[in-house]
Amino acid sequence: MQELHTKILTDTWVTASWDEYIQVIENPAYGKAKGYYQDGRMRIEMPPVGNDHSRDHTVIITAVSVFAAIKGIPMNGNDNCTYRKTGYSEAQPDASFYIGDNANAIPYGTSIINLDIYPPPTLVIEVANTSLADDQGEKRLLYSHFAPHDYCENYRL
Repeated sequence: MQELHTKILTDTWVTASWDEYIQVIENPAYGKAKGYYQDGRMRIEMPPVGNDHSRDHTVIITAVSVFAAIKGIPMNGNDNCTYRKTGYSEAQPDASFYIGDNANAIPYGTSIINLDIYPPPTLVIEVANTSLADDQGEKRLLYSHFAPHDYCENYRL
């Protein structure tokens, strides 16, 4: 693999092969970036690290967790976890949850969750700061490709 010398456009979808995407996402210069890949296109995001986004993120994760606890629903949550279908797609949602029968589907110690082996998360949440249109558009479509159509439902709050 050649060393990356070109600065990549961030926060926008660009055409790239799977190998080019992996080269970028594994580059230490993008160590804090979130990566998305689908249908020959990638998006590298430099996540917001400010007070507003982190508070919204915490409120949503807490609300989902409290609801599941009150209702006695088995659940495991992931914060900024990577989901990958090798050679096809990858995403790093802000929060994701395995609920019910799949609550313990992913063994502890799993780094990148390989969707060729493990089921997709039951619930995926993006906390929009400046990316609302993309979260409701391209990313929603990406997440819906992770699961069979009879498994995945899209809800809008």
